[in-house]
Amino acid sequence: MGPLTFTTRDGSPWVPQYITAIDEALCIGCGRCFKVCGHDVLEMKGINDEGALCDPYDEDEEIVRKVMVVSHGGKCIGCEACGTVCGTKAQTHAPAEPALA
Repeated sequence: MGPLTFTTRDGSPWVPQYITAIDEALCIGCGRCFKVCGHDVLEMKGINDEGALCDPYDEDEEIVRKVMVVSHGGKCIGCEACGTVCGTKAQTHAPAEPALA
């Protein structure tokens, strides 16, 4: 079976492309993707001086930089708005495969 296919309001075929990952090496933590996502899929994280993800607002952490992470991937509707605004193309999207009965 192929990916799930839907139609737009005018009947055109549409295959949602769900976010599957964000490359921490490419992400610059600008927050553009977070701003365009209305479904609470993404979350800003800090990377501390040991290279671990942490709370970006924790004053006890030595934050080296910030990155976006997929925190609630199941809420993604596959619109790809986040990928469209990403200047570094750090995101990976893929169609959903139908569940086997």
